[in-house]
Amino acid sequence: MQDDLALALRLQALDRKIATLETGIATLPKHIAEVEKHLEAHTRKLEADRNSLAANQRERKKMDGDIQMHQQKISKLRDQMAAAKTNEHYKAFQNEINFIEGEIRKCEDRVLELMEQAEPLDINVKTAEAALKTEQKQVEAEKAHARERSALDIKELAVQQADRKAVSELMAPAFYKEYERIRKKTKNRPIADATDGRCSACQISLRPQLFQDLRKGDNVMYCESCGRILTYNPVIDIAANVDAGKQIA
Repeated sequence: MQDDLALALRLQALDRKIATLETGIATLPKHIAEVEKHLEAHTRKLEADRNSLAANQRERKKMDGDIQMHQQKISKLRDQMAAAKTNEHYKAFQNEINFIEGEIRKCEDRVLELMEQAEPLDINVKTAEAALKTEQKQVEAEKAHARERSALDIKELAVQQADRKAVSELMAPAFYKEYERIRKKTKNRPIADATDGRCSACQISLRPQLFQDLRKGDNVMYCESCGRILTYNPVIDIAANVDAGKQIA
């Protein structure tokens, strides 16, 4: 029985390690997607700033064109005004010129507004471009590191799975089957310590007789509440401790 418990404890440690590795490997695509999503948000913001700056420049160009067109109209009107035959015609040309000059002033005022708006937009675009370039390098480096880490985890997972297979083959088939049933139900935590007279997993006190039988160590005992395999003064797996010491060193 003690040998089976020692193997079960080692198997539980392997199962937890395997679960951690599998979770890390499975989350890699999600992690990369989140990193890329963050970068994409910054890219969209930069594109929006570029579009705003481009729209500003287009409107300024249009205003400049309108001013030039108005000035040409005024030039023609002045030529026509010089040939006016009556005061009424002269005043009509003058009124039209005054109106167009007012339109020119509106255009010039709008150009000044656009120039004021363009300055921070231009700064934002240049700053965002530099920041995005740096972030792109960081993202690529992070993705490369994540893939390297995942590749190492995949190799380590293969080693752990091989160790698990070797340990499971040493266990009594019936006990291993029971271990697996409990493991799947308890998310890789099929074993609980009961040294203090209660199950360390569900915290339910054991019946005195069950606790006494557990202390004897003659049979594998199970928690009557959560069904986990119980240990009293957990079995020390010397081989596993030696291996763990080597890994730490």
